[in-house]
Order: sequence, then C-alpha cells, then structure tokens
Amino acid sequence: MINMLKNLHKEESGQDLIEYALIAALIAVTCVAVLGTIGTKVNSEFTKVSAQLT
Repeated sequence: MINMLKNLHKEESGQDLIEYALIAALIAVTCVAVLGTIGTKVNSEFTKVSAQLT
C-alpha cells in the first residue's frame, strides 16, 4: 500500500495535460472578455459614422 502511494506521488504525467487545459481556459475567458468590450466600441464607432453619413 505504501509503495503504491509513493508511486502515485511520483507520477506526474497527468499534470501537463491539466496545466495546458487551464491555460487554454484562461486564454478563452480573456478572449471573450476582450472581444465583448471591443465589439461594443466598434459598434459605437459604426453608429457614429452611420449618423454622419445620413
């Protein structure tokens, strides 16, 4: 039992996958937040241009 726990503690192969998944999730959340803000600003600018053209 003790040897099994020692081997489980030493095994690190699954950590890389979890780290990459967390990084990908962080990037996705950041992109959604930034694109939401940029989308609102771009829409505002197009509205201004449209109003000036009419």
